[in-house]
Amino acid sequence: MQVHGTVSPGAGRSRSSRALASGVAASDDSARLLLGFPGVALNAAGGVSSLPQIDGLGDDRLAVQLDGAGLVASCPNHMNPVLSYVAPAAVGSITVYRGARPVSAGGDAIGGAIVVETAAPHFAEPGRTVGGGELGIGLRSNGRSRSADLAAYYGTEHVALRYDGGDARADDLHAGSDFKTFSATGRPGQSLGLDVIGSTAYRVRNQRLSIDWRRAGDTFGIALAAQDAPLEGFPNQRMDMLDNRERRVELSWSHALDAGAIEARLYGERVEHTMNFGADRQFLYGDAAGMPMLTASHTAGADLKTSVDLDDANAVHLGVDWQRYRLDDGWPASGSGMMAPDTFVNIADGRRDRLGAWGEWQHRLERGWQLLAGTRVEQVRSAAGAVHGYALPGGTLPGPGWQLRDAQAFNASTRSARDTNIDLSLIARGPATRHLDLELGVARNVRSPSLYQRYPWSTWPMAAVMNNLVGDGNGYIGNPALAPERATTVSATFELHDDTRAWRAALMPYYTHVADYIDAVQWDAASNRAVAVPVTDRFVTLKYQNQAARLYGVDLSGRMPLARHGAAGDLDLEALLGWVHATNTDTGDHLYGVMPAHARLTLSQQLHGWHNAVELVLVDAKTAVSQVRNEVPTPGYALLNLRASHSWKRVRVDFGVDNVFDRGYALPTGGAYVGQGRTMAINGLPWGIAMPGPGRSVYARGTLTF
Repeated sequence: MQVHGTVSPGAGRSRSSRALASGVAASDDSARLLLGFPGVALNAAGGVSSLPQIDGLGDDRLAVQLDGAGLVASCPNHMNPVLSYVAPAAVGSITVYRGARPVSAGGDAIGGAIVVETAAPHFAEPGRTVGGGELGIGLRSNGRSRSADLAAYYGTEHVALRYDGGDARADDLHAGSDFKTFSATGRPGQSLGLDVIGSTAYRVRNQRLSIDWRRAGDTFGIALAAQDAPLEGFPNQRMDMLDNRERRVELSWSHALDAGAIEARLYGERVEHTMNFGADRQFLYGDAAGMPMLTASHTAGADLKTSVDLDDANAVHLGVDWQRYRLDDGWPASGSGMMAPDTFVNIADGRRDRLGAWGEWQHRLERGWQLLAGTRVEQVRSAAGAVHGYALPGGTLPGPGWQLRDAQAFNASTRSARDTNIDLSLIARGPATRHLDLELGVARNVRSPSLYQRYPWSTWPMAAVMNNLVGDGNGYIGNPALAPERATTVSATFELHDDTRAWRAALMPYYTHVADYIDAVQWDAASNRAVAVPVTDRFVTLKYQNQAARLYGVDLSGRMPLARHGAAGDLDLEALLGWVHATNTDTGDHLYGVMPAHARLTLSQQLHGWHNAVELVLVDAKTAVSQVRNEVPTPGYALLNLRASHSWKRVRVDFGVDNVFDRGYALPTGGAYVGQGRTMAINGLPWGIAMPGPGRSVYARGTLTF
């Protein structure tokens, strides 16, 4: 990990191109490029859709942006998160903000921020042209993954064209050992081995075409992006994604000022998303051929920001951003039994509109210290229309699971909310001594509930399990009365280094208190109220509820050169360690899906064009589990990974082995394994199987630069 450019208060951490290239070779999932950052963990999902977690907070609680667009996951299981819309090879830079972050890093989030940018345009010197690109092909043994990607660009002094395209596909993964006692899939004549992780296959294609114009101090850009994903299995969800079509247009403009700059972006996105039971799950239920679920969304957004240096000591940063989001989620009838006779309307005419304005003042103090103070004000409006289940209101068929009762109660309730959210941040950074830098920060951040937290309405377990954002196998009911989450974070970073920063060690303790944290209570559908005695050792139905939470922990990262220019080349040791304690202070329960104490130690070597690394991953046992969700504890484990690459003038070859000793282990943030069998029934599957991690995988990738 490296920090590029001048470090200002609240500046995020950016990965080097070398680290990104290594991650591209190892996975088709762009979120895995984040694993080199301190404090970052991944919650398992589909093969290209892992959900990032920063210091115990993840998914919608993070401000995640792709090329300036804060896209929304349009799925009741969050199968299409922001980072799933970019192939790893197309990522140009990643910046991660942790702890107390500046208000300019994004709003409507109570955790950190992740900013991903695709490659910058290539303009030529006056009177010349530039052109080139890369062609990459990758293979991975576990899951028989195959990927190919192409990047090509052409530029003149005033015009730059670029195309990025990638295609990736894989079969089911194998764990390092047998992790289950059953092989049935629910499909006649079809079974899975006891070490096969069902519903992990995928096929996805991402493309992006951009053109930029540069004239005097202005740069204009337009980009068209598309994803076509005909299959992505989700082993910790009840359904699979059987089609996802995303189309996006992005417009940008930047203008250089004498003492600053102005930037503007405008984007629009359309998503058509289909779920059903994939090949590893039971498909027929009576005469019902599967359970089709269709989601469609439209997003439009814009942001305008400017930075101006007032004098040598003061600068201001100002911005306005806006987003309009529309969502419809319906499940067409299937067969003549419980999924009939009409469409089950999960969310009708869902609306979520954000309008925010922010400002920051940056002040340069004596002795190299800098101060950054910021305020953001946002208004978030949410609403949804009337709903009904498979059984129409007033019909002769009431349908199972209190559909008529729940629909009538939901339609009679207040289904709109308007939240005014205020974020504040104050961050100071500077040298305490010649070899010690400090950053001290405090921030208040507010996030409004998502549509999928407020508006899913049915207490029927079969419908509830189809609404699950965390992969724990349980069912969830929305709550229109949810209040916004309000977090106060205090953090400090102590960074030791030598004069050249060849070695460094950074320690960041942090503390976050969240008022109105959105957790859940177990729900009894028959009485339509919280259960009196919580159920254990099985999957349950839960309802979202505001409570309170506390998270505190520490991140440690460091890099030390061990040898320079010797017979063994350049040797470096890197280390990442993280620990977080996260509890619900109303109930005393632990928060769900939080990464236990973990470490990543990497010994790297550079010699005559070779870049090699030995990586040791250590994860503690997860015993601090969410009781209300019946979260499954997981044992600790250690994994050894090997990486190597060699670069010539136009060719680069990467290869390696993950999980060298083919160890069987469970993912502490992977949720519950529900990837095969009779997944429609809430307890039609065995409870207590944690999501396994993949076994040994040998991979190789070749890249040709032209």
